[in-house]
Amino acid sequence: MQKISTFAYGIGQGLKNIFRNRMFSLASIATMAACLFLFGVCYSVIANFRSMISKAEQRVGITVFFDEGITDEGISAIGEKIRMRAEISEIIFTSADQAWEEYKRDKLSPELIETFGDDNPLENSASYTVYLNDISMQDSLVRYITDIEGVRKVNHKKDVSENLTGLNKVLTVLAIAIIIILLGVTIFLISITISTGVSIRKQEISIMKLIGATNFFIRIPYIVEGMIIGIIGAVIPLLILNFSYGVIISTLQENFQLLLSGTEFVDGKDIMKVLIPVSLAIGIGIGFIGSNVTLGRQLKKIEVG
Repeated sequence: MQKISTFAYGIGQGLKNIFRNRMFSLASIATMAACLFLFGVCYSVIANFRSMISKAEQRVGITVFFDEGITDEGISAIGEKIRMRAEISEIIFTSADQAWEEYKRDKLSPELIETFGDDNPLENSASYTVYLNDISMQDSLVRYITDIEGVRKVNHKKDVSENLTGLNKVLTVLAIAIIIILLGVTIFLISITISTGVSIRKQEISIMKLIGATNFFIRIPYIVEGMIIGIIGAVIPLLILNFSYGVIISTLQENFQLLLSGTEFVDGKDIMKVLIPVSLAIGIGIGFIGSNVTLGRQLKKIEVG
């Protein structure tokens, strides 16, 4: 019962602290909300870019050609060895006849086609087109396929692979840097709010310590204050993002239909599935850490004083 009453006291005092220092509390909530809103926007943009890059990666294929005179059984055996690799998302076989039909359709005029008659100049052009679920594994896969018996040549787009992998890494580093900066600013402002509250109640805290109040008992209201600020500061941007994401995507698709033709955006529900727990965890975590660390420093000053 004593623990329950202690926590009830902490919650009550934490709410009172927020109203006592309403200007600083509002500033902390606004900053937290702004930072988490920017975090949500950055995450939404980066998630869509990474989704587009992932889809682009899956469209980058490796073409595998076979030795002349290889049997159908040999081609099938090569296909089975390629399918064993975990990074393979899809493998498509194109026969020599299919390759010739596609070439005629895309490259040749009817007059030139007639000159070949029934001959197939691409009779040794049967191939596998291999698609990966992880483009960064392209080089190792190419080396593996090249060493398979019966493989004559492997065509791949190394520059495209390197560019997509590099862009993915840049986006990841950028996201981490933005998150660190935003978290730093938010912790700083919450620490100012807590410091102000402690300074105002310095004499009261000193009296509480003289009559035997533990540091834990004194800390609870300020920790509750920081966590409430964190929760409110997280919920506000989540509500705004939940409403605005779908509206923005719909607006982009309507007004830039030609430019964004074929572009698939990440579903808003998938974005919020990540943002809701992460934003709440960040808000509560920052509120807890910011208030706890700041209060620890302030209590030491009071003890020294």
